[in-house]
Amino acid sequence: MIRIVVDAMGTDECPLPDVSGAVAAAREYGVEIILVGDEARVRPALEAQNAKDLPIRIVHAPDMLTMEDKGEKLVLKARSKDAKNSMAVGIDLVKKGEADAFVTAGNTGAGMVTALFRLGRIRGVDRPALAPIFPTAKGFCVVLDIGANPDCKPENLAQFAILGSVYAEKVRGVKNPKVGLLSNGEEEGKGNELVKAATPLMKTAPINYYGNVEGKELIGGAVDVAVTDGFTGNVTLKTSEAVAKLITDKIRELIKNGNLITKIGGLLVKPALSEIKTMLNPDEQGAAPMLGINGLVYIAHGRSDAYAIKNAVRVAKEAVEVKVLDAMKSAIEESLKK
Repeated sequence: MIRIVVDAMGTDECPLPDVSGAVAAAREYGVEIILVGDEARVRPALEAQNAKDLPIRIVHAPDMLTMEDKGEKLVLKARSKDAKNSMAVGIDLVKKGEADAFVTAGNTGAGMVTALFRLGRIRGVDRPALAPIFPTAKGFCVVLDIGANPDCKPENLAQFAILGSVYAEKVRGVKNPKVGLLSNGEEEGKGNELVKAATPLMKTAPINYYGNVEGKELIGGAVDVAVTDGFTGNVTLKTSEAVAKLITDKIRELIKNGNLITKIGGLLVKPALSEIKTMLNPDEQGAAPMLGINGLVYIAHGRSDAYAIKNAVRVAKEAVEVKVLDAMKSAIEESLKK
């Protein structure tokens, strides 16, 4: 049975959404759940779920990392052998082979630093990348990095391309995924110095390289994987989420405040609007993988509800099933031989 660690102290409203979502995942997906957190808080939340018949256990971790943990303070907590925070304890279970993946809705920076110090990188990877799934006109696109590395070198982007390509093929089921380099122009030679320097590396990487893609090609579904630095990726993610919310909110507002014909029309298109809302909802994917770490680590939004946590466990389970970590290691190893 696949074993997934869930950081029960991750969400803004922890531990209720974390525990509820984990229980729902254990019930629906047939996975073993290991809840890591302050047992005095986690135990009552679990007992309220009527989950005695499910393979769920609690591992006590009295401390938790928060948004206040930064810089040297965070590094010390992330690397200490005696760390008792929920992220460190949970990630150590993966390191020891007692679990297959780790899911948290806690501080993204804390999750990345803790995973780096405790699991390390895949050999040949300089930096890990956070890789969420973007909805597009033709389906979905893996975009990386979206915040783990604001400043990147060309070599980092080439590594991101390999990792993202393997993830799209193994987990998303895309055969020979097309990989694009996010830029301000489609033509080769466009872009900043980072994009220009990364282009020849992308061409020789073991990927199906498409070339430069603008934002409209990304959303239009021209590629299956889009590669960029963490600064650009994060701005792209936040902007696209805000625009999606603006459009759906405005449509709802116009229908609500419209005349009788508008309201009748709103009822007729409601099923279609619900489908669009589902497609744009990041909770459907639940969490984004931290690719390049020597272990499966998934980061969810701090505002995640139980539904999002359940889906985060699902995507982690799918990655374990297809052995995506082994595939990424093999792909990076192959690239080092060239």
